[in-house]
Amino acid sequence: MQTTLKSQVIFEGTGLHSGMPVRVVLNPAAAGTGIVFRRMDVTGQPELPARWDQVIVSPLNTRLTNADGVTVSTIEHLMAALAGCGVHNALIELDGPEVPILDGSAAVFVRGIVKTGLTRLSAPLRAIEILKDVSVSDGPAFAQLSPATTLQIDFAIDFEDAAIGKQHKTLNMANGSFVRELCDSRTFCRSADVDAMRANGLALGGSVENAVVVDGDKVLTPGGLRHPDEAVRHKMLDALGDLYTAGAPILGRYQGTRAGHAMTNKLLQALFADDSAWRWVNCDAKIAARLPGVGVSAADLAAVA
Repeated sequence: MQTTLKSQVIFEGTGLHSGMPVRVVLNPAAAGTGIVFRRMDVTGQPELPARWDQVIVSPLNTRLTNADGVTVSTIEHLMAALAGCGVHNALIELDGPEVPILDGSAAVFVRGIVKTGLTRLSAPLRAIEILKDVSVSDGPAFAQLSPATTLQIDFAIDFEDAAIGKQHKTLNMANGSFVRELCDSRTFCRSADVDAMRANGLALGGSVENAVVVDGDKVLTPGGLRHPDEAVRHKMLDALGDLYTAGAPILGRYQGTRAGHAMTNKLLQALFADDSAWRWVNCDAKIAARLPGVGVSAADLAAVA
């Protein structure tokens, strides 16, 4: 069955790149709505479906746009929380151009969703089953979807800074593993990159309070890392959120090497351009039990920072 939120959930914070305060309200929505953002501060057409073909390619975040040129930026952490908690339908109202960064992870969103709980709707749930390998690449960056009975994420990164270095992790995303393993992992960047972004009018709301900032072998963020491999965990978090713009849960294995938001969107474009690479499947109880978010409870938050 499809799900939605039992009640409204409200978050307030600052946009990472805009530096603007923003209020976000997650509202229950009817079956078949999907995930839809609504800009409350604009006129005309304020609604933006969170769908792969509405995404503006960006290396820094995932941004939606519509025919009127209305945009919503930095949706990936909230999308990951919705996917990882098993929310299939929600109307998300916000009064600014960017979802707040909060602590740089998805943990605050997850806590709010788990606290309010979900309502099962009287409508069947469909998933996207991957039937054959689909891959895209750009130099050393690579992303692939392959057949699998659950959503699995396999990610590898390689950074010059010794505080990050080479990291690799694989997870089966079923049965609340996102909440337990990934949701509290924060976005990360190099100190030099922060300076460059601010010089270009970006990361105006960024700080060591909402990102892991590194400089060589040093972690500048107070308190250090939440996990020794927090960086690759966060890349997996981003991948889950970006994959949820497919419009439904995916049954398949995602492999990313040095991949980012643009690469994952490029992968979804390649997937949906090939009708032989995927199909819709109705989720019976057996399939549904393997989806991210099924069975998530407050107990899964015990290990979350």
